[in-house]
Amino acid sequence: MGWSATTPYRCQMAETVHLSQAAFDRLKEEHDDLVTRGRLDIARKIETARELGDLSENGDYHAAKEEQGKMEGRIIHLANLIENAEIVENAGVDEIRAGVVVSIRYEGDDDVERYLLGSIEERVEGIDVMSPGSPLGAALIGKKAGDVVSYETPSGATLNVEIVAVGE
Repeated sequence: MGWSATTPYRCQMAETVHLSQAAFDRLKEEHDDLVTRGRLDIARKIETARELGDLSENGDYHAAKEEQGKMEGRIIHLANLIENAEIVENAGVDEIRAGVVVSIRYEGDDDVERYLLGSIEERVEGIDVMSPGSPLGAALIGKKAGDVVSYETPSGATLNVEIVAVGE
């Protein structure tokens, strides 16, 4: 079965997204709100702008259409996340995996940095998100507190990090 004009275009193959139940519920709620209230609100804005006359020079109309495009993009993004989500439970986990907060210290540095390993949609205030597919993220998967991990940066340098803690 090939692509046709009615087939949705997808840039990438569907990839599993690890989410906590709370993040999944929040994204599902946002999606449901956008496809109901959001679409109605934007339709009203477009209709109001159309009533102002000449569409070619109607800034309100063009702004509303741009807002509609951004919203539809977010709806598609959320639908893909929800469809490809795997709910992870990380309470009491001592091994690094997607959805876990990890504290690390770079070799030669005294500062401890905390990261949430996972999807940007899982973000928590005050903690940066690290992709499990990044060089450091991939090196951390399966490791435990006390382990020292080496990884190669995109520039080719090798860095070592100590895993200080796993979990919040």
